[in-house]
Amino acid sequence: MSSVFSQPFVPGLARAEEADHLIVPWAACDSPQWWPALLSVAPQHSANLRALLQGLRIGELDRAPASSLSPPHERALARALGWPELPDGQLPWAALGQGRAGQACGWVSLCHWAMGREQAPLSDPQHLQIRPQESEALLEAMRPFFESEGIELTALTADRWLACGPALELPCAALERVIGRDVDHWLPAGPQGRLLRRLQNEMQMLLYTHPVNEARSARGEAAINSLWFSGTGRLPPPAGAAAAVHMPQTLTQAALANDWDAYAQGWGQLDRLAFKPLLERQRSGRPVTLTLCGEEAALSLHSAQPTLWQRLKARLAAPRWPDLLKDQL
Repeated sequence: MSSVFSQPFVPGLARAEEADHLIVPWAACDSPQWWPALLSVAPQHSANLRALLQGLRIGELDRAPASSLSPPHERALARALGWPELPDGQLPWAALGQGRAGQACGWVSLCHWAMGREQAPLSDPQHLQIRPQESEALLEAMRPFFESEGIELTALTADRWLACGPALELPCAALERVIGRDVDHWLPAGPQGRLLRRLQNEMQMLLYTHPVNEARSARGEAAINSLWFSGTGRLPPPAGAAAAVHMPQTLTQAALANDWDAYAQGWGQLDRLAFKPLLERQRSGRPVTLTLCGEEAALSLHSAQPTLWQRLKARLAAPRWPDLLKDQL
């Protein structure tokens, strides 16, 4: 399953079998359909998670408004990587992914804004299925505009480019925050964001009549009519040791697409492929951490080294799933 926030851009993330810290994005969602979907997960498809919770105690709760630019799982991953506290919207995933230490970078995602009278929701870029030759043609057309502003553009994938330059050291909303929502609230703000907003406007005009979009229109495909900047900032020096962390995207695409059948099935996949390896590491005596993330909060649970009496008490008072998610996230 593809995702707007997939693992390869974070060097050194551990495989599930090697991780002592598991971060689960989109374990909770604001949609009213989320809770029924969670309750539909059969007990046998959450057996490893339930067993894992028996040996965990509730730890830190990181909460911020759903309007924050950096979602909870990104904040949790930044802490796990040993980063110091960074401003909202300035978690430098693009610089990290490309090893651009000391340089401000960001991602540029080719996307479609569904222009309406009052709102312009951003569609998931994955749905555009942009061809490599389309991306190459658009990159060549846009590069001079960016270079004139001191921004270097490099293609990473067909729908995502790397932008580097001083202008990218500013807060930008994560793409996941904006998918399916009106872009107006999430645009780069203030004097810092003026340059990127202008570039967005100029590129929208360029894209409106570009031959790539004329060909897409003739094929009945959605136009590539705008850009989104995210993952912006400059890499900080680490504030502590990085954990062996795994962050699967099993639930992400289903949650963003409001596909609640796929979402429920995703929990079964997580139970087999992520919770089971963490449970095995816990049973081998290794301390483990599980961080469950919603749209506003991230809750971390940690294993302990209890006495026999404490273990018996813990089994009776273990965090209950799925009530834990509803109560905490």
